[in-house]
Amino acid sequence: MEKPMAKVRFNAEPGKNEIVITSTFAAPPETVFKAITDPVLIPRWWGPRRLTTTVDTMEVRPGGHWRFVQKDAEGNTYAFHGEYREIIPSKKLVYTFEYEGMAGHEMIETVTFEGLESKTRVVDTVRFPDVNDRDGALQTGMESGAVESMERFAELVKKTKPAK
Repeated sequence: MEKPMAKVRFNAEPGKNEIVITSTFAAPPETVFKAITDPVLIPRWWGPRRLTTTVDTMEVRPGGHWRFVQKDAEGNTYAFHGEYREIIPSKKLVYTFEYEGMAGHEMIETVTFEGLESKTRVVDTVRFPDVNDRDGALQTGMESGAVESMERFAELVKKTKPAK
């Protein structure tokens, strides 16, 4: 069986307080946006495979809150939360993101969706409060986790995209 790999570019320029993750998926923007904002689908792709993800809250509207909880095989939990700030369906999402294990280090994510014939380019810009916070996130293995999530997302989108 062919594995639908996402084309993922992870860019963390030295001295900048942001990370830009660019991925291309074989589905139109409407399908990609729906999969990213559907609480039923989140556990199927969000985070590394070794963790299970539960959606505690997901109110996809400006001012709405989200909270996801991950659990590993040993029973350790890792929770993340934020607030949606801007939503333009199939075009743009802006929300805050905070790992509860390191409260007080809130990031702002801006995700854009660009249609490319039968594909979608997703650009996720993660802006940290400062360079030290960004570098700390990189030291946790954020890059491998983000890439694995996007690979899992590509698998999901391939299964859920509408028939032509």
